[in-house]
Amino acid sequence: MRLVTFRHRHVTRIGRLDGTEVLDLTAAVPALPTDMLAFLGAGPEALTMARDAKGSRLPLTDVELLAPIPRPPKILAIGLNYADHAAESGQDVPPYPKVFNKQSTSVVGPGAGIHLPRVSSLLDYEGELAIVIGRRCRHVARADAATVIAGYTIANDVTVRDWQLREPTWTMGKSFDTHCPLGPALITPDEIADPTQLELQTFVNGERRQRSNTNQLIFDAGALIEFLSTAFTLEPGDVICTGTPGGVGMLMQPPTWLAVGDVVRIEIEGLGVLENPVIEEPLL
Repeated sequence: MRLVTFRHRHVTRIGRLDGTEVLDLTAAVPALPTDMLAFLGAGPEALTMARDAKGSRLPLTDVELLAPIPRPPKILAIGLNYADHAAESGQDVPPYPKVFNKQSTSVVGPGAGIHLPRVSSLLDYEGELAIVIGRRCRHVARADAATVIAGYTIANDVTVRDWQLREPTWTMGKSFDTHCPLGPALITPDEIADPTQLELQTFVNGERRQRSNTNQLIFDAGALIEFLSTAFTLEPGDVICTGTPGGVGMLMQPPTWLAVGDVVRIEIEGLGVLENPVIEEPLL
């Protein structure tokens, strides 16, 4: 299934994306939870009800897609997880995953504006495969990791580079509002034949900047879930951003930063397209 969170007539709901239409699960199956976190927490029975649901559909043009998980409990991100990105950064391949956090308030959906901060012009993109956790778990063996994955989506780990490098945890430079676009849908594992063999591309204004495949990940989904769940409990709706390949703007010659009016488009095979424009940070 392709699960979405959407807004229609000022009401936020969950739905099933069927081609160019959305089946409103909130209307089709009133017994289902009305938000994605509660839906994932309801377990396999809810997934079965959503898969079997029938009802009227809304054209995509009539709804606003939001991030599939609008406010994840945790956003856990991985640095230097492609060998080519480690190489272009001048760093060795890490022996363990390099974990950092993005704040949940950084999440926006497809089509939403990415803010160019008032305090910096060093704005960069990072196209990534994101894993969404489906059930509460701890100490998950790598071989069992697939049993706790609700699905996959696309993430843009937008980064303010000078703020990233001001402190060792990277949290500030990774967590500005709007700097974690997610979407367009949460794709359940049965839709993806092999998540370790997905082509990933990032474009800025139609120019391809990144091209790789998830078979180049240093630590794959199973390794990441095993590592993270050693320390703390993973919960339904947690998002793991698995890292970006080479081709980031900071390391172009010369460095090439995102500017107002740019459009960042990330494509991952089988997951669709996540596209967001860059806009001025609005005045509050």
